[in-house]
Amino acid sequence: MGLTEWAYSLSESMLAEPLPRRWAHSLGVAKRARSLSPILGRDAELLEAAAVLHDVGYSPSIATTGFHPLDGARFLRDQEGADERVVRLVAHHTCALLEAEERGLRRELETEFELERPELVDALIVSDMTTTPDGVHTTPAARLHEIVQRYGPDTIVGRFIQRAAPDIYAAVERVECRMTAVTAHAQPM
Repeated sequence: MGLTEWAYSLSESMLAEPLPRRWAHSLGVAKRARSLSPILGRDAELLEAAAVLHDVGYSPSIATTGFHPLDGARFLRDQEGADERVVRLVAHHTCALLEAEERGLRRELETEFELERPELVDALIVSDMTTTPDGVHTTPAARLHEIVQRYGPDTIVGRFIQRAAPDIYAAVERVECRMTAVTAHAQPM
């Protein structure tokens, strides 16, 4: 079984039944990641696997700290022996260090899991932050607004996502520039 097949199967087994909306979101994020393959090269499969697994830490069967990037990464590393790069992407997806800081878990996240290459981190941020909870493509602004509304502006998640907004917009801009450059280069003259 290849990396993406394994990732889809595992994510489905962890999320589809207990959290069907989270599963739909994960499928949408993976689809969005696949659409970025022109700028990912050999890492396209890696990013798609991380994308479909990014929220596995929400699964009630493994949620221990209540911080899904950390719970998911620990599960993938300790129980599944997953590819180290997939684990790092899951651990640090969508500005997780900022949320970890809000939760008092930044030191744990930083010491247990190294950051992955910035361009892959950016691509996963874009994939996550342009996908609704139901797995539909959206804008980063709409997604940020939806998160603040769902959780509330004064909650841990609400505060974190508002702090992360400039980093999210910057990642979107970098990815869009890379996609434009690749597309322009691929056009025949």
